Amino acid sequence: MSGQPNSAALARVAIVGSGISGLAAAHALNGLADITLFEAGNYFGGHTNTVDVTLPGADGLVTHGVDTGFLVFNERTYPNLINLLAELDVKTAKSDMSFSVKVPGAGSKGRALAWSGSNLSSVFAQRSNLFNWKFLRMLRDIVRFNRICTKLAEANLETEMRQPLSDFLKAHAFSNEFRDWYFLPMMGCIWSCPTDQMLQFPVATMIRFCHNHGLIQVTDRPQWWTVSGGAKHYVEKIVAQISDKRLNTPVRLIERDEEGIRIVTDGRAERFDKVILAAHSDQSLAMLREPSQTEQNLLGAIRYQANRAVLHTDATVLPDEKIAWAAWNYERAVQSEQESSRVCLHYLLNMLQPLPFSQPVLVSLNPLTAIRPEKIIAEFDYTHPVFDLAAIQAQGQLSQLQGGSHSYFCGAWTGYGFHEDGLKSGLQAARQLLRDMSPA
Repeated sequence: MSGQPNSAALARVAIVGSGISGLAAAHALNGLADITLFEAGNYFGGHTNTVDVTLPGADGLVTHGVDTGFLVFNERTYPNLINLLAELDVKTAKSDMSFSVKVPGAGSKGRALAWSGSNLSSVFAQRSNLFNWKFLRMLRDIVRFNRICTKLAEANLETEMRQPLSDFLKAHAFSNEFRDWYFLPMMGCIWSCPTDQMLQFPVATMIRFCHNHGLIQVTDRPQWWTVSGGAKHYVEKIVAQISDKRLNTPVRLIERDEEGIRIVTDGRAERFDKVILAAHSDQSLAMLREPSQTEQNLLGAIRYQANRAVLHTDATVLPDEKIAWAAWNYERAVQSEQESSRVCLHYLLNMLQPLPFSQPVLVSLNPLTAIRPEKIIAEFDYTHPVFDLAAIQAQGQLSQLQGGSHSYFCGAWTGYGFHEDGLKSGLQAARQLLRDMSPA
């Protein structure tokens, strides 16, 4: 993906943001531009955030990297990432994409209902659900949902695809149990946003993503993978190529004129020929002095959801029935107000990544119950884009922004919000920049 050096004077390019998009752009421009990478935080990688953890293993204490943000990918829908990891000679391992749901008070005798889709035994982890007609109706609706969505994905009917998910669920008379015990939990696991926001997503966003990723198919599902030892390994290899890289250097202001770009950081201002903004769209907009009306309209159209992530070893957050434990574990809130404001997920890292530890290691997103302090390893704040209709419409017009005022924009927010989307957009921004700099 990277280019070869040339003898001509290289253009100075500022890349703002070191997540997958910024790193992809830097890798594509390697040797073809004089790059400076700006990162506001104290590590490179953005949502690729690997933490070295020391815990008991089979032969005593062992230290190993665990991922707290980006975790998995597949060969079907992550072609650019597959190519990048192969080029960088980064090792990978098979992962698990099993999914569980815990709903307080919905089980027999007022217990929490729990089930997992791993196999028939885990579906009926609570044997009482064999006689629970609401649960059985949910299972029937899952089959019907998969059939309807597959047909819609293949037909791509515009009127049906533009409606919000809330209308889609009503139009097809799906049960409340299907919505609350399966559909919204699955959507929450995918997009890390609360139920009220998910119900406003256009049907097209959900159906196309789920169909492409094999989530609404019983057969022909893709194999999921993870980076062995943590995704930091690809970050380190790309960052090593960049001579001018700056941590803890937030860009305060970006000024643009006919000659190029002026980047202002704390106590310093520098000139560049071009800038690639590889931050969230709202962050990029906030850096620009005198943004155009188009930049304001498009970059400002995408909202973000803040999420708190806790890395810990407290397995009490998982379903009581161990057979229902899965890689992705959704916990529904008791109060509907909580459910409407934040999604609660527990990622069981031992199932997602090959770890040498003898105890469960988890990342909990917005935990509903307090995690025991002695079990907490680290905490992080992440933000995820919200793909409502306004965001989808803005995405369709992003080409209008590229290259104007020597500026290029990229990020996972340009697609579905996933690693492949960020990587693809970073590559596209770099290639557009190179085309614009080429002699006519």
